[in-house]
Amino acid sequence: MNGSLKRAAGGLLAVGVAVALTAGCSTKSTAKPAAAAVPGGQAGSSTKIAVVAAENFWGSIALQLGGTHVAETSIITNPDTDPHSYEATPNDAKLIAGAQLFIQNGIGYDTSWAPKLVSANPASGRDVLTVGDVVGLKDGDNPHQWYSHDSVYKVIDAIVAEYKKLDPADASYFDTQKQSFENTTLATFNQLESEIKTQYAGTPIGASESIVSPLADTLGLKMLTPYSFLKDISEGNDPSVADKTTIDGQIKGKQIKVYVYNSQNSTPDIAAQVNEAKAAGIPVTTVTETLAPASATFQDWMVGELQGLKAALAQATGH
Repeated sequence: MNGSLKRAAGGLLAVGVAVALTAGCSTKSTAKPAAAAVPGGQAGSSTKIAVVAAENFWGSIALQLGGTHVAETSIITNPDTDPHSYEATPNDAKLIAGAQLFIQNGIGYDTSWAPKLVSANPASGRDVLTVGDVVGLKDGDNPHQWYSHDSVYKVIDAIVAEYKKLDPADASYFDTQKQSFENTTLATFNQLESEIKTQYAGTPIGASESIVSPLADTLGLKMLTPYSFLKDISEGNDPSVADKTTIDGQIKGKQIKVYVYNSQNSTPDIAAQVNEAKAAGIPVTTVTETLAPASATFQDWMVGELQGLKAALAQATGH
């Protein structure tokens, strides 16, 4: 089944899931308790904010910003899953129905299922944070904004604002968490981005899909792969012959210095390009769509990928 059909099926299943839940479907929830006592007898609220994230990269950030004052559950966690074609379950509907804060990506990424479950399971007191709204993007724009430095920091601001709204008694705690996360937790991540941009800005690269575009923009790398190809692969569509011919020429002519591909979405076309790049002596490095391993934190995952990209750039340029 191609990507478009998978997404259509996922959307239909999401509707069915919602109907099943509202009809009384009983499914055991894996959500953490929403009202656990705060360790250490800290001042402020004695309950935890129940947070559910559609994707675990936003969930990791939300959990670390919330600290001891939130209980977070992510829906998509399997690194072998393509979130574009995710099929929702009855338990997902229960999690969203019980959340005080639900974080969804939007921008056409999880819109085949997440908004449907939200609307089918209304809950008073639940806030919904849509990343696309936070960063000012809409369906059809590049949804992979967790690879954009600026977008990540906008989402951090938005999550903390939600926490302070839901738990105003602990506002100062969330401010402290935010400061620590940005200045200490993300220090190595920020340093690597700065180093790569300083040393390799303008270096031409190729990529398998549009997930790499926000990262290339952040790092100042020059993306030579036609965006129409990147978008087609990302959305599960067949790329044009003209785009594939262009990329073949870029690889064989060594116009690109490094090839970056999403190992969670490797089509026959991408596998062929990876092999061609390796045969041409072009360093190849990978990124993934969700945390890999699933137990990783956002920053450890990103640091690992940035280190791999930096090593590939160093190999390609000799410095």
